[in-house]
Amino acid sequence: MARIITYNVNGIRAAVQKGFLYWLNATNADIICIQETKAQPDQLPVFELTEMGYKTYIHSAGKKGYSGVSIVSRLEPDHVEYGMGIEKYDCEGRMIRADFGDISVMSVYHPSGSSGEIRQVFKMMWLGDFQRYIDRLRKERPNLILSGDFNICHKPIDIHDPIRNATCSGFLPEEREWLSGFMNSGFIDTFRYFNKEPHQYTWWSFRANARAKNLGWRIDYNMVSNSLEKKLKRALILPQAKHSDHCPVMLEMEM
Repeated sequence: MARIITYNVNGIRAAVQKGFLYWLNATNADIICIQETKAQPDQLPVFELTEMGYKTYIHSAGKKGYSGVSIVSRLEPDHVEYGMGIEKYDCEGRMIRADFGDISVMSVYHPSGSSGEIRQVFKMMWLGDFQRYIDRLRKERPNLILSGDFNICHKPIDIHDPIRNATCSGFLPEEREWLSGFMNSGFIDTFRYFNKEPHQYTWWSFRANARAKNLGWRIDYNMVSNSLEKKLKRALILPQAKHSDHCPVMLEMEM
C-alpha cells in the first residue's frame, strides 16, 4: 500500500517555519507531490528530508521565489522527467514526473488566471497543451497519477459560493468544461470517487477569515488513470494541516 499526498505549500521555506517537516514525518507518506515551492534547488530542506528517508526531486522556475514543483519519495523512481518539453511552461517549473515500474506519478501546478486576462489566456493555452501532452504520454505510460493544484473547481459542490464565483478564474465555464473533458478522457477524481459530501475544500483565501468559516474551493486533486481504479483504497482531504492557504490531499492505493 502506498500513501500519496499532494500539497501546494505556497512557499516551502515558509511552510517549514510553520512545522511542515514535523507534520510530514508524522504522515508516514510514501510520495509527496509539492507545488509552489517558490524556491531554487539549494533552498529546499533536502538534508532534513534525506534524514527522514526521502529522496527529493526538484523542478524550479527560472524566476526566483515563483512557482516550482517537487516530488519527495521514500521509493526510488526508475526515471524522473523534468517539465513537459515546452519552454514557456517549463521555465515556470510546473511539472515533474517520476516513474515507478509501470506507474508514473506527476506533481503538476496548473497556472492561475486570477491576476488578469493575460494570465487567463496563458492558462487556457496551458490546459489545451497539457491535455495533448498527457494524451501522448499515455501511449507510453498508461498508468498515471496526476497530483497537484489544478486551479479549477469542477462542480458547484466544490466551491462555497458557486453563484458569486461563476465569473471568477478557477470556476469559469470553459475551465470546468475542460476539466470534465479531461476526466472523460480517462481519469478518476479520487477524492470524489470516495467522498460525495459537500463543504470539502483544499484552498481558502487569506482574506475575510475564510478558512475559519470554511469558505473554500476544492482545486487540488489526485487524478488517476481509469486503469488504476481497482488499486484505489482511500482518499482524504487533510484540512488540519495549516502550513499554507491550501491543505494536503491524500490518496492510498496499491502500487
